[in-house]
Parts: sequence; C-alpha cells; structure tokens
Amino acid sequence: MDAFMDYYFEEVFCDLDRDSLNERYKRRELVEYFNSVISGCAKGQNESDNVTCRNFVTSALRYHNNCKSKNGDVCLMGKYHNLLYIAMKLSFDWSLQDNGVVAALLDELYACEGTFERIFLGAIFGTSAPYFLAGWKSDFMDREENVSALVFFLDHATNANLEFKDGNKTYRFIDVPLESCGKASPVRVVIQMGAAEILMILLRFGARITSDHVSTNPIESILDRLKEYNRKYPYELVTCLKLALRAVPRLHLTVDKAAFKHLELPDNYNYDRKIALEKYNDILEDHLLPSSRCGLRPVELKHLCRCLIRQMLWTNFELPFGIHKLPIPMPLKKYLDLLDD
Repeated sequence: MDAFMDYYFEEVFCDLDRDSLNERYKRRELVEYFNSVISGCAKGQNESDNVTCRNFVTSALRYHNNCKSKNGDVCLMGKYHNLLYIAMKLSFDWSLQDNGVVAALLDELYACEGTFERIFLGAIFGTSAPYFLAGWKSDFMDREENVSALVFFLDHATNANLEFKDGNKTYRFIDVPLESCGKASPVRVVIQMGAAEILMILLRFGARITSDHVSTNPIESILDRLKEYNRKYPYELVTCLKLALRAVPRLHLTVDKAAFKHLELPDNYNYDRKIALEKYNDILEDHLLPSSRCGLRPVELKHLCRCLIRQMLWTNFELPFGIHKLPIPMPLKKYLDLLDD
C-alpha cells in the first residue's frame, strides 16, 4: 500500500490541477477510487481493511505534511488540503480504529483551518446548507451520515484526549468555535437551531454550556426564544431546554447589577431569583423551568451529584463511555448519561 501511494502521489496526484478537488463530486470520485484500492490491497496483501485504510491515511498525512513543510509550514490549500477531506471520509467509511492516526488527521485539519466546520456543519444543517454558509458542500452523503461521522470523530477525539489551542484559550474538539457561525460554539449553534437530537449527542460527550464572546448563556437564549411564543411552545425548543438543564448544576442568569444599585441590595443577594420571577414568570408557571434550577429553591442533591460526577469524567476524557465502567445500577448510569431526568 505504501509503495502504491508513493507512486500515486509522485506520478498522478502531482499532475492534477490545483483546484481539481474543489468540487464535491470530484472528491467523491477519488474516494470511490481509493475505496477500491484499499479493498484490493487488503486482499492482495492479506491484511485487514482497517490496516490498509490506516496505511492510506498515514500516507496522505505524510504527503500533506511534506508539501506543507516545503512551503514554510503553510498549507498549500487546493488539492493538497482537499486530500485531508478525502482521508477524513475514508477514515469514516472504513471505521478506522487506529486512534493515533485519526487524532493526527484531526490535528492537521485544525492546524490548517482552526475549526472543524467540515465535521459539524453537515450534522447540524444537512449536506447543502454549508455551501451557503461557508462555500463548500459536505463530503458525507446525507444528514444521517453526517451525524454518524460526527459521533465517530467525537469518539476518537475523546479517546485521544485531544485539546486545541486558540491564543490563550484551550478547547476540546467538541467545543472548537465554528468560524462560519460567528465563532459560536457548536452547542450554541445547535440550540439556536432547536436541534434536540444533535444537542443530546453533544451534551453526552461533554460539550460546555457557558457564556462566550458571542452572547450570554445558551440556556438563557432558549428562555428568551420561548417567551416569544406566548406560551405555545415548540416541542424541539422545550426539549433543548430540558436537555440543557440536565447538564448544568443550575442556571446563572445575566444580571446588570448597576440597574439595581438604587435598591441597595446586599452583595450576596439572589439576583437569579429576582430575574427569573420578573423575566421568565410564565415559563416558571408552565413548569418548563424548574424552580430549583434558577434560585427559587435549592438544587436537588441528586442532580448536583450527577453534575459533579460528569465533571470528573469530563476532566479525565471519559464522557460518555466511562459512565458504563462505573459500578452502579443501570438506572443511575442512564441518569448520569443525561438519558433520564
């Protein structure tokens, strides 16, 4: 396989036009070609498909890195960068199990792009929408395959303990901002879309629900949107709210303390309670926002324990599969995995 790939890159790939792989159908044609090569080499060399796929991805990464090194460690883009997308698709198609190789592929994608939009946007918006957002079409066949690919790479990134630097900030794979969405986190974009299915996947893998430079806490944005529906709440948005509340100990609302300065409130005043009653009273009355999660009542001890255990598992890159290693009853495992409330 290595000899074939070296020959291909030296004699065939180098003669392709620089923009020859910009179109999705051309990348898919090359993916199909390499699928046949991997299958044939595996049979001819009496190796497993997984080993042969690993050898291809390794060769593709080596070629990309060599070209990059010759260009002063700057990606040449065009067909040289599109080669990474082909490797990404083949890794998924053959369910590549080599964690180190997939991690190296993700590292290289991030080094060149600073984002993982190619993996996330198709799962969130479908296969065509990314073209209008970012000018490219997803390499995966449909939204279902995009979601499966997202889970595939989430699993590998978690097992490899991957973290990515952006200035003085460090992100997990699941939290790397999406450039085409105003540098919002994937979980924020999913919440804005009301995509409960994708939100569940992200939360189970430990996506952070926090305020960022884009806006306030994502849960607060859900509450603001629910207010617009005059108590006729859409199911998907309500589901997103319930799922998000499972993943945080309690809701911290945005407070402008200067606006209450004339009241001379004590420093430890429960502002969350005041804001919740004044701003989200209808949602409270409709029992969509539990009173124990917004400062009206103490948070349930069981829920606090869930959040603490999940935090420890997240710290050790064990979400969500580490939950099933715990010596606890199955109902508690489902509770920890956010499947039950």
